[in-house]
Amino acid sequence: MTHPLTLAVVGSGSTYTPELVDGLIKARASLPIKRIAFMDIDQRKREIVGGLCLRQLRSAGMDCEAVLTGDLDEALRGADFVVTQIRVGKLPARHLDETIPLKYGLIGQETTGIGGFFKALRTIPVMAHICARMEELCPEAWLINFTNPSGIVTEFVLNHTKVKCIGLCNVPINMLDDTREEVGAGCDITYLGLNHLSWITSVRRDGEELLPGMLETGFSAKVMENIQDDGFTLECLRAAGGIPSSYLQYYYSRDAKLRHLLAEEKSRAQTCMEIEEQLLALYRDESIIEKPALLDKRGGHKYSLAAVSLIDAIANDKRDVQVVNVLNRGALPFMEDRDAVEIAAVIGSDGAEAVPIEPTWNDHISGLMRTVKIYERYTVRAAVTGNEDDAMRALLAHPLVGDWDKALACFGEMKQAHRAWLPQFFGG
Repeated sequence: MTHPLTLAVVGSGSTYTPELVDGLIKARASLPIKRIAFMDIDQRKREIVGGLCLRQLRSAGMDCEAVLTGDLDEALRGADFVVTQIRVGKLPARHLDETIPLKYGLIGQETTGIGGFFKALRTIPVMAHICARMEELCPEAWLINFTNPSGIVTEFVLNHTKVKCIGLCNVPINMLDDTREEVGAGCDITYLGLNHLSWITSVRRDGEELLPGMLETGFSAKVMENIQDDGFTLECLRAAGGIPSSYLQYYYSRDAKLRHLLAEEKSRAQTCMEIEEQLLALYRDESIIEKPALLDKRGGHKYSLAAVSLIDAIANDKRDVQVVNVLNRGALPFMEDRDAVEIAAVIGSDGAEAVPIEPTWNDHISGLMRTVKIYERYTVRAAVTGNEDDAMRALLAHPLVGDWDKALACFGEMKQAHRAWLPQFFGG
């Protein structure tokens, strides 16, 4: 068992935080906690969500110091693990990401396309500040990043700071569990891709490859709560050659997705605002000492399991295998070493070591990954430097944008709409 840990949760006003606390409580036998700092700049949410988190800890008899703070340095000082789950500009900024692109015939989505692009531009300067303070106050700490777009943010941290970082998403754990539920627990599954651009490319049991038969039956993992399900046809699955994640619907069914978004009365951000207010009303009730079932409607299913399993594996040097966002370093020969990829890795006290994958992919998968990675590289550059040429190169490369006139006009409007959060473009 590891020594008692000090944790910092940055963005603790997120309504997901009680699920993280629930996971830490369940894992306390192997993860003793000395101190948890719940940090958020939003005082209202920090106190409401933090109040439930404190009640959870007390009810479970967790003997640890718990602090609610708006001071980043206070939260980070002496931390062993820092969990980041921030949303720069909050849900109103997400609403802009989802609705402005629709004016230009482009998909508005919070983590991919031009919406996800602007989320990355807003987020990376703030993550740069968090990492700078970590280097000063807790240089040996591990950053567990849940902040979206997780792959792009993780790539920035790993290539532009000294912070030890592993990126996480709840898509892989849900896809893997859905697959095991379908074929049984004793199977070997190959999962690869980028964050929100991923596939299962092999399912083996007793040496037999089950994937072709699964594709022919139309099997796909359950759709995430935040995505309208258009499904994948048998022909699409056969052509793709892998079981796609829900987010591939934005690539494989672009026109249908755009039609749905144009027809929606409310953006997903507005729906999330309503769910969030319902959750906050529940969290205020001091008789509630457990995470409510409504939380699953926010799309974070198994979030705590992914986070706590990762922290546990690092803290206790478990050397088990988990799917994370990590630098490629030769695991996928068609990607560069400095590319953040979402693949299986051995997790221990030294972090994550990507597991090399046998060449079971096809050129469609590797080609789409390389194309979107070009977009991600330019996005990081633009976020760091404020270079508008790099920004446009990113958008022209992305399969969901790619049109100069649309990209230029939409970029201009969104840049002004998010001006307060884009110091790199406005000399801030």
